[in-house]
Amino acid sequence: MNPLQLLRAQDYPRMPWKNGGGFTEEITRDSGEGLEGFGWRLSIADIEASGGFSVFTGYQRIITVLQGDGMRLLVDGQASRPLLPFDAFAFAGQSQVSCKLLGGKIRDFNLIYSPQRYRARLQWFDGTSRFFSSASTVLLFSGSNQVEVQLAGHDLERLGLYDCLRLEGNDALLELQVQGRFCLIELIPT
Repeated sequence: MNPLQLLRAQDYPRMPWKNGGGFTEEITRDSGEGLEGFGWRLSIADIEASGGFSVFTGYQRIITVLQGDGMRLLVDGQASRPLLPFDAFAFAGQSQVSCKLLGGKIRDFNLIYSPQRYRARLQWFDGTSRFFSSASTVLLFSGSNQVEVQLAGHDLERLGLYDCLRLEGNDALLELQVQGRFCLIELIPT
């Protein structure tokens, strides 16, 4: 695998939810087939009606609303704060979770990872950002129509809406300069 991959939103495979209640576009994952065996997985889901979430026992989940008015989650009987666009929220994959939409349908962004296999950090940025990462896997997900990414030693990359830049096998202190709204995800094997 090329250590640097540009993944385009138009190429993401579409698959049914584990519970059959909707559809997900899978952006990328570390390994595994179907909905089992992966250490981490990044995806986009369309939620058209309030309802239940799939259970992913042994995983941690971080969800962010991308489009729409937002939602409120009920996690093991406890109501979350209102989740508005670009407001990340974490919960355990084995939790019983349902959502109540705050308006019409929404689109959300999901990181699901095994805390026994990875440490994960997810942050949203908007504007011009310069940062450094020593994570072995660095994912940069575009939350706007145009995001420009300059990685030290690489050509300028231009990402469209929901495109993702994946850097695998990083073993140095990576310098990135980014312009636009984006999500930075850093994954480190435990």
